[in-house]
Amino acid sequence: MIKRIDHVAVAVKNLDEAVSTFENLFGLKPSKIEEVPDQGVKAALIAIGDTEIELLEPTDPNGGVAKFLENRGQGIHHICLEVDDTDEELKRLEAKGAKLIDKQGRKGLAGKIGFIHPKSVNGILTELAQKI
Repeated sequence: MIKRIDHVAVAVKNLDEAVSTFENLFGLKPSKIEEVPDQGVKAALIAIGDTEIELLEPTDPNGGVAKFLENRGQGIHHICLEVDDTDEELKRLEAKGAKLIDKQGRKGLAGKIGFIHPKSVNGILTELAQKI
């Protein structure tokens, strides 16, 4: 079951500059900055109420975020929806014909995560996250 929007992820060229922009313009500071090697990114989480903005800087020049920046420039990369059970939700969506990037959940910054291909969600890369 979908519970809420967990975060909106934004691909950025320079994480320090992006963090500075959010601090200077909006007075928002990251609650967490962490490198996620298996996803090829360094991420900053900025809480706003019960949701977050996730700023993503590529650390792997061949990774998905680096390719996104090369093709589209900086901007919204994906949305993340919090779910009760990532694996069950992925199975349910696949049964409905959704094209999945992940067939089962894996560890991510937001918990146990899985991605749905943008072709199945009107062009939006969508992440599911179960808090663990």
